[in-house]
Amino acid sequence: MLRMTIAAVALAASMVGATAHAETPGVTESEVKIGATFPFSGPASPLSNTGKGLIAYVKSINDRGGINGRKINLVTYDDAYSPPKTVEQTRKLVESDEVAFLFGPLGTPGISATIKYVNAKKVPHLFVVSGVTKFTNFAEFPMTTTGLPSYDTEGRIYAKYVTQARPDARIAILYQNDDLGKDFVNAFKGYLKDDFDKKVVASSYEVTEPTIDSHVVSLKASGAEAFLVAGTPKFAAQAIKKADEIGWKPLFLINFVSSSVSSTIVPAGSDKAIGIVAATITKDPNDSKWADDAGIKWYRSYFAEYLPGADIGDANYLFGTQQGQILEQVLKQCGNDLSRENIVKQSRSIRGLSLPTLIPGVTINTGPDSSMAYTQLQLQRWNGRTWDQFGKVLSAEDK
Repeated sequence: MLRMTIAAVALAASMVGATAHAETPGVTESEVKIGATFPFSGPASPLSNTGKGLIAYVKSINDRGGINGRKINLVTYDDAYSPPKTVEQTRKLVESDEVAFLFGPLGTPGISATIKYVNAKKVPHLFVVSGVTKFTNFAEFPMTTTGLPSYDTEGRIYAKYVTQARPDARIAILYQNDDLGKDFVNAFKGYLKDDFDKKVVASSYEVTEPTIDSHVVSLKASGAEAFLVAGTPKFAAQAIKKADEIGWKPLFLINFVSSSVSSTIVPAGSDKAIGIVAATITKDPNDSKWADDAGIKWYRSYFAEYLPGADIGDANYLFGTQQGQILEQVLKQCGNDLSRENIVKQSRSIRGLSLPTLIPGVTINTGPDSSMAYTQLQLQRWNGRTWDQFGKVLSAEDK
């Protein structure tokens, strides 16, 4: 009788488990299907190496046997950094591929175009690669968490730095004409308040423009002594080259998204970028200062195996690897409960996660009051060969 009771309990438990799996699309006993879109082509294609970094790390997870007995089936599509294409591909992932959740889709325009749809469908939309401030509003977007420091936090840090370094300087801002760029402008407005109109001249560009040279010339003519480019790598590189060509030497800042040595600094010309300031959360694997760092030693070994032939100096691969490690953490915390409700809950329950390639002092903490993976940044300056970090690690509270 006791044996029959135990068997009945075991059978009931297995049926509950099977039901739970059946209720979450894309989840079986051996697999969890996850989706993402990346700009593998188009004007922001250098950023797609983040996607390639994620894909490689997921392969490494599967080579280690997966997580909790399940392999990850990562389905990715190219959206060419075009919102209509992002909508099409995201619908395909949700309705045709029936993924369990979306993880790390990249690109502010595309995320803006799909975030309401994904939340209405109640599909977890985790650690999206955009720092747009409105995406961090958990009340409005309860299925979404973000994988970049918010552009508001980053922008306010830059505003504080510029006003301390050059108190009387006129500030030029060249920004991408979407939520990415506008967030930086609004951050400066929020920090400078009534002084904004007196101190700042701003110019926007479209991602469809072949060059932003004319914007740079106009901003130099404004008499600005500080210059922030808030956009993507292609345009940041163009701005660096043009500023150098016309002999403009302002206090020059670029945003974190555009701070990759391989995607921005090298195309612009390493010597032309000397003195440029950017915020970061990651170590540079090509910087000799990290040569004996345990985290970078691990990354170099991993990179050689899973991204052979790729450029290890491209920070997008490194960021994609970190995204994979966050995904790994979320799935580990989920255990065998892969309900969409628990997937979101665990993405907002990460405490003190320190990844091997993060700048010392930067940790990942999400919770009831924050859907953001990162709320800390470190300022750094390009010296012609590497980035030199300076000052302390700054947090969202330091705004």
